Amino acid sequence: MFGIAGSGDTSGFGGLRLPAYAPAPAERPYGGWFDEVADEATAALADDGGADFDTCVHQVTVDRGEMTWYVDREHLVRLARTLRDDPALRFEFCSGISGVDYGEGVPQQLHVVAQLLSMTYRRRLRLEIALELDDAHCPSLVEVFPTADWHERETWDMFGIVFDGHPSLTRILMPDDWNGHPQLKSYPLGGIPVEYHDAEIPPPDQRRAYT
Repeated sequence: MFGIAGSGDTSGFGGLRLPAYAPAPAERPYGGWFDEVADEATAALADDGGADFDTCVHQVTVDRGEMTWYVDREHLVRLARTLRDDPALRFEFCSGISGVDYGEGVPQQLHVVAQLLSMTYRRRLRLEIALELDDAHCPSLVEVFPTADWHERETWDMFGIVFDGHPSLTRILMPDDWNGHPQLKSYPLGGIPVEYHDAEIPPPDQRRAYT
């Protein structure tokens, strides 16, 4: 399915490269309950006297029936707390935090993705924070959503994104002394020594074929 022939690649990777997919900003009306959530968040942020919605959220995207807010990191914690506490919003659960590396040549190539769930209203909302590779810092959401604890640790472990304010940002998958973050696009696909077996995993295109 990848169009690879004459190679020992058994990984399914085969050097395949796809362009980053970035949905266009959405315009009102968003449709469904999306407008209601945006309106309520706008009002709730205005009530506490801080930065307004347009300052906190620089892009709203609706794609494939899902809504994503692209958030400035300095306003992330306040926005998350508002989404959790406002009675008309009630996004009381953070079901996951992960990272994305769009690769070299893409402005703000590192993204943090937070998935929020309102169990009260049965709604899902995605928050996305874009970061520069040389300034990969994002505020921790642990104080708002305690479930973010190990999600942020895994994202740091795999992508090197530092969650400022996290209570214990330590490795969760790799050994404590591991050098690098394996899900960065700059990380080699193979040729990494296997610590426990005194062996080496070759790159995908050099692996033995089994056919």
